[in-house]
Amino acid sequence: MNTLFTIFPNLPWTWLEITVNVVACLGAIMVVYAIFLEAEKRQDAVLAISALCLMVYAIWIGNTIFSIAMGGMALASFIEFIEIMTGRHSHSTDMVEKYKHPEL
Repeated sequence: MNTLFTIFPNLPWTWLEITVNVVACLGAIMVVYAIFLEAEKRQDAVLAISALCLMVYAIWIGNTIFSIAMGGMALASFIEFIEIMTGRHSHSTDMVEKYKHPEL
């Protein structure tokens, strides 16, 4: 039991603290997962949710810069997701060609 207290010195956490930390961990995992998603629509949805999770944590710890950054990331991802869903987000054939063959 002493080892557990050396790993987590502030162990007597409240349920709210445990919940906020779990939400933050899930948000961090989801950001990494979103990088590997190929479908842009799913990637934006996962990024928006993960940024909201991390924004909750940033507000909890009182970090203003991190809160603003995660709020901006959530808003940008959500706007792009809405653009994709409404059909306003598209890529021209020139943009796709430059992406596939950057040396041309």
